[in-house]
Amino acid sequence: MNRPALDFCFLDCTLRDGGYYNAWDFPRDIVIDYLSAMQAAGVDIVELGFRSLKNNGFKGACAYTTDDFLRSLPLPESLTIGVMVNGAELLGDMPLEQTLQHLFPETAATSPVRLVRFACHIHEFQQVLPASTWLKERGFQVGFNLMQVADRLPQEIETLSQQACNYPLDVLYFADSMGSMNPQHTLEIINRLRTHWQGALGIHTHDNMGMALQNTLQALEAGVTWLDATITGMGRGPGNAKTEYLALELGQRREQPCSLVPLMSLIERFFRPLQNTHGWGTNAYYYLAGKHGIHPSYIQSMLGDSRYTPEDILAVIEHLRVEGGKKFSLNTLDAARKFYHGEPQGTWEPASLIQGREVLLLGTGPGVAAHRQALEHYIRKAQPLVMALNTQSQINPDLIDLRLACHPVRLLADCETHTRLPQPLVTPASMLPEDVQQSLAAKELLDFGLVVKTNTFEFARTHCVIPSSMVIAYALAVATSGEASRILLAGFDGYPGDDPRNEEMDTLLSAYSENKISLPLITVTPTRYRIPSQSIYALSSL
Repeated sequence: MNRPALDFCFLDCTLRDGGYYNAWDFPRDIVIDYLSAMQAAGVDIVELGFRSLKNNGFKGACAYTTDDFLRSLPLPESLTIGVMVNGAELLGDMPLEQTLQHLFPETAATSPVRLVRFACHIHEFQQVLPASTWLKERGFQVGFNLMQVADRLPQEIETLSQQACNYPLDVLYFADSMGSMNPQHTLEIINRLRTHWQGALGIHTHDNMGMALQNTLQALEAGVTWLDATITGMGRGPGNAKTEYLALELGQRREQPCSLVPLMSLIERFFRPLQNTHGWGTNAYYYLAGKHGIHPSYIQSMLGDSRYTPEDILAVIEHLRVEGGKKFSLNTLDAARKFYHGEPQGTWEPASLIQGREVLLLGTGPGVAAHRQALEHYIRKAQPLVMALNTQSQINPDLIDLRLACHPVRLLADCETHTRLPQPLVTPASMLPEDVQQSLAAKELLDFGLVVKTNTFEFARTHCVIPSSMVIAYALAVATSGEASRILLAGFDGYPGDDPRNEEMDTLLSAYSENKISLPLITVTPTRYRIPSQSIYALSSL
């Protein structure tokens, strides 16, 4: 790296922050063109991805950004190469220094990496700070990104500022994690951080309220010298300040020409089509989330699910405004509409049909269609009771005994389909909203009641208590209340990359298995979830 000293550092983190949409799997030719475009646009530092020891589900090279991967790229001399580490990864079972040694086996003298940044929640900051000493001794530049600072009390921010002074950080960042800051708020946080910390400050803004660039430039005027951006704003939820805009602003301040031609070409060829597919960028929902301090992943999750209507999304936002939504949780999202409350009601006893039988649950993942022939062979041979979730129809309908559905938004969307399907529908019929009941009036319903209560599985003859209104939780309760012999799962493939729904499902399945009267769970098609697995082909041959 041979760039001259500058009044500020322009850092692009597209391949790190944007990787949440494509599992950090950027084509090699795109990465190479990206590096050239960053050099031409006047970017000083590129954060090419994460360093991580986690290996759950497939992730691309930029999720790990190893030294070998970096050496395979034509890295421009003018660009400083950086990586980010999630601070939580240093707080596991291994000692901190041992984890760091695994993450950074080389010193800065031989590694292509020059900058290491840690993303830390407030409660992690003090524990992770010693990592800066370890890395500085090995020649790296070190930065810390404080997340969700905007809603902290002034004295809390001042304490963080004081803690940072005890360690050899090159830069202390604050991130507008909820996208809720305005320029005045930005100034207030900078002033609080400056009560003790006199080193370099950095800012990472989110664009919920359309103020990412404005807040970044306000921070620059206030003396913040490290500035983050991503191409087209690519990042979780509404995204970040846009590199193409910030490049123009900073080029003007530097009085140095920059060329956006390679970058704009790359945007039109790769990033714009990707944005059209995944839909990052702000809108009225993100604006409201930013205004009320709600985690943008709630909005991202709902916008990615066609079952959520505008009315649903606004109702969830209103609930989270009252109840609090600073930490993303699908359980919270699921409970936000509070569909089922009060005393559970139900009239149907699953044991009348299920008792002593093996149950096969058919999920909606591609594993059902991919292994349809083996599944159908097993059903005809072993005669399990087959229960399909929602409107899953990837096998012969004559082989499905029951369907289950319990989420009113999903039910209302699927009403017309359910009325055409021949199987009885297990649902908490007497507890459903009136409009859903009317839509299902012509359908044979088996009324099994439910109540949603966090971290709880309870099974009664005609109702259950479950931790969320996800249909898989309801199906497990039906089979358990029905005293099945065991539960086989097919089509529970899981989600790609670092999708938070994988962790939510693993938590739910673990909570079920820990219940003293739970049934054995076995998945018979491929899955990303942490549950026992067997092959449907082996079962079919027995």
